[in-house]
Order: sequence, then structure tokens, then C-alpha cells
Amino acid sequence: MADSPTSAAIATDGAAEPTAAASADLRREAGRRRTFAIISHPDAGKTTLTEKLLLYGGAVHEAGAVKARAGARNSTSDWMQIERERGISVSSTVLRFEVGDVVVNLLDTPGHQDFSEDTLRVLAAADCAVMVIDAAKGIEQQTRRLFQVARARRIPIITFVNKCDRPGVSPLELVDHIEKELGLRATPVTWPVGEGQDFCGVIDRRDDSFHRFTRTARGSSVVDDEVVSADDVGLDEDPRWATAREEVDLLDAVEADHDPETFEAGSSTPLFFGSAVWNFGVDALLQALQEIAPAPTPWPTVEEVLRPLEAPFSGFVCKVQANTDPRHRDRIAYVRICSGRFERGLKVLNSRNGRPFTMHHAHAVFARERLDLPEAWPGDVIGVVGALDLRVGDTLHAGSTSVAFPPIPTIPPERFVAAVNRDARRHKQFRSGLQQLDEEGVVRLLQRGGVQDPRPILGGVGALQFEVAVQRMQDEFGAEIRLESLPWSEARLIALEDVKTVEDDGAGVALLGADGAVFAAFTDGFQLRRFAKRHPDVQLRELVNTASDVLPA
Repeated sequence: MADSPTSAAIATDGAAEPTAAASADLRREAGRRRTFAIISHPDAGKTTLTEKLLLYGGAVHEAGAVKARAGARNSTSDWMQIERERGISVSSTVLRFEVGDVVVNLLDTPGHQDFSEDTLRVLAAADCAVMVIDAAKGIEQQTRRLFQVARARRIPIITFVNKCDRPGVSPLELVDHIEKELGLRATPVTWPVGEGQDFCGVIDRRDDSFHRFTRTARGSSVVDDEVVSADDVGLDEDPRWATAREEVDLLDAVEADHDPETFEAGSSTPLFFGSAVWNFGVDALLQALQEIAPAPTPWPTVEEVLRPLEAPFSGFVCKVQANTDPRHRDRIAYVRICSGRFERGLKVLNSRNGRPFTMHHAHAVFARERLDLPEAWPGDVIGVVGALDLRVGDTLHAGSTSVAFPPIPTIPPERFVAAVNRDARRHKQFRSGLQQLDEEGVVRLLQRGGVQDPRPILGGVGALQFEVAVQRMQDEFGAEIRLESLPWSEARLIALEDVKTVEDDGAGVALLGADGAVFAAFTDGFQLRRFAKRHPDVQLRELVNTASDVLPA
């Protein structure tokens, strides 16, 4: 898969050098940026942690519960109706705020596994990831899958072990589990004292201080940790303290200390222990994001050339979202800035089609809220309004020299349905709505043989994607649809030239996406393996980041 901005490369972009003063300003501003995503398995506490980071970062005054009690506020990052009804995140968004001198771009990813492709797109724009692990369950399926993508892109990972106040596996077992499951050296920065109901705090290995665990009132407000030196803990006779001290001594002996070099190379991960629901450990994690998370670095192009931060403006579209403001039927494209300075009214070219585009209206984005943004810098993810011609993966650049960044990862659908329009009079809304949902990545709009079907085929990773599509079609486009199941359950990406082979074989069908992706779909794994055995020359790819780089099935 394509290298990330932290990878080594000897080539550099030949763009004209800006003035020394402008370069210094740009490097200073880029150095202030921290752009990261949070990855986890459902129910590990991702949305809760996101809300508490906003609280401790000063971006909200009261943290909202994911499953709010009657009258309580909802999570800031979950703004769609279905998210508020079900207490889950199904759409990614950007949460931009400042902490001290650091500008944080928190890329909030879906918290449900049915929306894993949306998460892949967001990870493509991140410089770092926070991996949330349930202390009782360890590495789970969705976490493992997202970690593979982060590792393939060499994205540094900070690990937050959540729910330490609940029964779980021992911390040493968890460290061993992370190393065995992910091949990632764990370097604990904080270490728990006690487990489950006996959890009483953490030792910060950097200064040997003790942070005492206390439960705040519903965890809705900021409460400073009680921090004391190891000599003043008052737990000398407590077996929990003796065990924790022995374990810290063991970590010291094996030199399991945070190493910036291996962390930025993606081979080690600093560990922080806490309980997001009670705000414990959140402040330490936020400080780590400011201090050890990487700032933006030169981004690789499709030619495997690093685009310098000081080069003219360039960026890529990592997400498209419509109707965040239903009153205006808007369409917003999220653009990760890779180089140069953005200024309002900047004229750029879209490398996909060569068309010019003027960025008249760009906003700092905070969920569905927006703030006019006169300028932005590498690492920022800005919302460009009125971007009717922009698609996920598009590269935008200033200047005449063409720039293109690698394609954003995509995965094959695992479920397929036919969409039936319930009202023929709403045909235009039916078609335009499905096209919009396809461009956003809510579902894939597919067709067989290049012929438009009156019952379009929709593909998705999970059933919830289709539920969201049905609801949004009705609420936002005024088109009621009925979905009919289709028999395919296995799909792989194939090359366009292999379509005829698939169709002639008869074991599966070829489905073409509007973005150019081509899939071979089969009724089950047996038919897939049977086809692969008969046609070993046909590449069947499960996850693709560029035209040639593959994570095997």
C-alpha cells in the first residue's frame, strides 16, 4: 500500500520555493497542527472518549452522553437523526478546536462496523490514530481490521485502554495481547493500580507520580486529577500498590519506554489507561496528543514524490456530505490540506478532470456547525461548501503543475440489495438521491453491464447502511424506496479487463461502480474459491489503497 507522510523517500516536488518569511510562517503553523482519528471496535467507548476530549479541550462546556437519559444533551459528534435515536455514530465528521497553542483536527469516525469504509476514507487524512481498547475485551475484530489499514499507511498509533474501572484482563496480559495480536511493541506511559472495582488510579511512569481515580458526577464536567508523588500516595500497605510497583519495575527492566522513533515509524504504541465515562485519563491523553502526536509532514503523490509543506496549495477530498443544514440543501467536501496556505477565494484545479474550482466558501467544521475560515494550513481539514463537482479522492492544487495524491482505500461490499422506487412520480428525486448517497459513500450505487437498471443495485458492508439510505432518501430527497435482497454475499475488486471473464464463467456477476471500481460478486465463498481456482490470472482484491497495492483476503 502507499506510503504515508512519515515514510522515507528521496524524491521531492519541484515546486517553486516561497519566500523565507512565508516558509517560516507555514512551518510554524503546520507544526501547531495535530490531525488524528479515533479507531475502535463498537462499544469500546470511542464516542464517549471523543466527547471527553472535546470537554477537556474546551470545545464544549458539558459532555453529552452517548445513550443520554431523558432531557440530557446528545453527543456533539453525533448530529444525524439516526445517530441521536440509536446512540451510535454512523457518519464521520471533523471537530476542529484549539488547545493552548495547538490546533486539533479530530476526525471523528463511525462507531459502527457497518460503516468501516467511511472510516478508511477518514484514516487517509490522518497523521495519527488513537486506538481505543476495552480493558475486558482487548483487540476485537473491527479494531484489528482498522489497525491493518493504519499500519499499512504507517500511521503512528496511541493506545487508550478504556473501562479500567470494570472487570477485565490483567494489564500485563493486555500488553502481551497487543504485542501478539498486532505485532506492535507496547510502551505504557501510565500504569493502572488495581483492576475493576479495585481500580484506584494510575502511575505516570514519566515522573513516578500517582493520579488518583475519582468518579465525577456523570462525567459531564472537567475535574482535575488528584496528583501526588509516589512517596505521598498513602497506599504502602495496600496489595494493589505493591503489585503495580512490581509491574512498573518489570516494565523498567525490559525498557518498555516510549520511543519517538519507533512510535513515528508505526512499530510501537504508547499506552494510556483510564475510564472515559468518568473522565479519568482523558487529560493525560490530550496532553500526549499535543506533545507526542506528529505534526504534518510532506505527503507522497502517486509518482511517489514527497510534496513539500512549502509547495503551492494542495489537498485531497476525504469525505463529501450533503444536507448537514437541511434548510439550504448544502453539499460540503472535507479537504485535507497537504501543502501550502489556503486563503478564501483560492483558485485551484481538480486533477481528476482538469477543471478549475474557486474555494469561495471554506469553513472550519465542528460537527454540523461551521465558522468562516479566512486561512488554513497543512494538517487542517476544511469544509468546502457548494462543492457540487468534487468527489471523494479528488486532488485539488494551485498552479499549473499537476498534482495527484494516491487513491483513498476502498473495500468490496458484503451485502447487496435492489432499490425499488415506491412512487414513479418521484423518479428524479429517486435517481438524484441515490447518486448523492453513492458520492458520499453511504452505500455504493452499482450496475451490471453498463446498463442503467430501473431497480438500481446498492452495495454495503452491513445492514445499517441500507437503513440509513432508506431514511435519508425519505427525509432529504422525498423519495420512498423499498429494498429487495440480492443473493450475493462475497465480492472482490477486479480489473475492468476481467469483467468479461467473470460474466463468461457464470459463477459470479460483474458490478460497476460510478467511481470506476469494478467488483466480482458471488453467492458464497465456495463460488468465489471455485472461480479463483479456474482463473488464477484474475486478481481478486479485498482492500485496495492504490491501483497496485493490496491487502490480501
